[in-house]
Amino acid sequence: MVRMLSIFLVALCCASPATAQIRAETSSGRKAATLGALTAYAGFYHLQAVRVRAKLVTDQVGTALLSGDSRLLAIGDAAVAQVSGEVEVTGTFIDVGRLTQDDRRVAMHNLVALSQKILQRDWPAQGELLVMIVSDMRAAEPVAAPSVRALALDPLRFDGQPVTVTGRFRGRNLFGDQPAAPGRSKFDFVLQLADSSIWVVGRRPKGPNFDLNVDARVDTGRWLEVQGDVHSSKGMVWIEATAIRVTAPAAEAAPVETTTEAAPPAPAPQVIFSTPTSGEVDVTADARVRLQFSRDMTPQSFKGNVVAAYDAAEASERGIPAGVAPPFVANYDQGRRTLELKFSAPFERFRTVIIRLRQGITAFDSQPLDAYELRFTVGG
Repeated sequence: MVRMLSIFLVALCCASPATAQIRAETSSGRKAATLGALTAYAGFYHLQAVRVRAKLVTDQVGTALLSGDSRLLAIGDAAVAQVSGEVEVTGTFIDVGRLTQDDRRVAMHNLVALSQKILQRDWPAQGELLVMIVSDMRAAEPVAAPSVRALALDPLRFDGQPVTVTGRFRGRNLFGDQPAAPGRSKFDFVLQLADSSIWVVGRRPKGPNFDLNVDARVDTGRWLEVQGDVHSSKGMVWIEATAIRVTAPAAEAAPVETTTEAAPPAPAPQVIFSTPTSGEVDVTADARVRLQFSRDMTPQSFKGNVVAAYDAAEASERGIPAGVAPPFVANYDQGRRTLELKFSAPFERFRTVIIRLRQGITAFDSQPLDAYELRFTVGG
């Protein structure tokens, strides 16, 4: 059985008229993370700029980063740094299996040959070959004291210990800083500082002169000091809080890093499959609509950009009311790259339904999706 190999290549890699509720998780900017987080949530971090801390080693396979049970290969000029031991690395994380083979990164970094060497196959499945195109590698500075950034990069150093850290309140992951939630209570919230973030659980963000709503963006930006014990599991880091209070803003400067070659842009995303298919007739009135994409998409970008309607021109020709397509709920499945529309009522019989994806929908690296239209006809 081929064990899933977590690999970094360090060198650098719904709306009107039918309105949908989009469940979204996304973010932007560099993120401090552990190798375990990148492995556990490869779809979330794919094509994002990240910062990691790990031990640098070289063996028969190549230069690698080690942290816990995660082992990640590193390639490229920036990976051949004159450092050893514990390092801090920045770059772009890529799950090779999520790329298309015509992506220019594939040839640039010889990813087919790497897959053949590691997996004995020309192309990996999603999650089998994880790469990070490194932009900077340097010896890791000793951690002087716990901070949001220190916990995000190296939680095991503080695991089970009481700490006091300061950061910006970000609500219940309202800005997509984290790939998943611990789900401990309805008051869990994210604490963020510079390029780093962690979860806080165990206490409601409330105290003398403050009561913050974890679901309200208007409350984000407040600075909190949190005391509690550090825990981490399966790529997630959190503080079990014992005390929370408001505090003054903290310095947010992240370490300066050099810049090496920039990866070429990935191909623009496309809709590669749909059900019903375009032009299909005699579709059942209770059909769900599914659209599959060629690239990992930014879930929040679907909000307000997915429309369902009946064909108005067809209604005019028949001399019937234009009608309004039933409302729907849209869910984006990151693992399958699929957007599913579930309608609240059956379609009207013998009507042509039009699903439009408007401009504003993007892939994870901000590449825009061209406006798209799907038409199908409901049967009797």
